[in-house]
Amino acid sequence: QVQLEESGGGLVQAGDSLRLTCLSTGRSVSTSALGWFRQSPGKEHEFITAINFNGENTYYADSVKGRFTISRDNARNAMYLQMSSLTPEDTATYFCAARRPWSGSWLGSGREYDYWGHGTQVTVSS
Repeated sequence: QVQLEESGGGLVQAGDSLRLTCLSTGRSVSTSALGWFRQSPGKEHEFITAINFNGENTYYADSVKGRFTISRDNARNAMYLQMSSLTPEDTATYFCAARRPWSGSWLGSGREYDYWGHGTQVTVSS
């Protein structure tokens, strides 16, 4: 079974950068599309970015485009989210997630993810 673990969250100042890591400690996710989601009080669960199995295609929600960069290292069974120019609106619990391989379009709507980490908290102060 795929087991995902996020790390790298913390408290930062507005304008700072932060790098989140997602590791698969179970089965390999090298053939799976991966994504990052976030949830904060008063806001919808947001699908913010995704990457296909080999890293050649990426997607970014408008809210993070130009500031966040998703990447993966299949040799390490890892995915990363590099965040820059952080604002208080980026405060949320961030979750990494994986789709089952060969389950359809690599991107989809964001509702096709079957495996989830437990989340890491990112808090951005003014």
